[in-house]
Amino acid sequence: MIHPDPIAALRDCSRRLVHAKSGLALMEFALTLPLVLTVGGYGIELSSVALTNMRISQYALNLADTTSRLGLDAGGGVIQLREADVNDAFQGIRLASTALDLATNGRVTLSSLENTKQTYDTAYVQRIHWQRCFGKMSGVNYDSSYGTTKATDGTSNTAANAGTVTSAGMGPVGGKVSAPQDNAVMFVEINYNYKPLFGSMFVAPQVIRYTGSLLVRDNRDYRQIYNPTPAATASTCDKYTS
Repeated sequence: MIHPDPIAALRDCSRRLVHAKSGLALMEFALTLPLVLTVGGYGIELSSVALTNMRISQYALNLADTTSRLGLDAGGGVIQLREADVNDAFQGIRLASTALDLATNGRVTLSSLENTKQTYDTAYVQRIHWQRCFGKMSGVNYDSSYGTTKATDGTSNTAANAGTVTSAGMGPVGGKVSAPQDNAVMFVEINYNYKPLFGSMFVAPQVIRYTGSLLVRDNRDYRQIYNPTPAATASTCDKYTS
């Protein structure tokens, strides 16, 4: 049926359209959803980055703390650090970092930074006596950033396995640590390959690096790292295993 007054009909239709409420909430939701998802996703990603940084930092400090007071009392109050002790400390970090799969996505380096006068020295020397590692990641972003040693260093009380002299200490510029005479610092470096939750939408993939260090808190025997029978498999840094 044709309305007798087309102008009036158009006016009525316009009035009804202006006052219509049906579908308004759905339209508002459709318009705001992209913004809500973007802001929410960005917040979730930033929270994930912050939490991962905190965890890696705590793992480094925890490992340094644990290895600074490990070992077997060999008599007379002298403590001998063994390969098995280091392996146990590493296993603790593996279990604690299961959610991040640190053993697959990262690299952990433990260094014994010592300031001692060994039988083959003529004066006190600060050196990285030995290092132990675990983690599958390799390369310049994951291997030790502050000095390396041979796999055999520290396994015997000989000049051939003396380690690497580092008179300036270990750590980043402006944050280097050194060991006092007749003592050592357990220095831990962790490098972790962070993979963003939403790809590269909010943050780029990145290597998260943290260090931790603590003075040895017992009367440790610094001549070598021991491996009595039954011998443990040393976690030397020439291996890239989880």
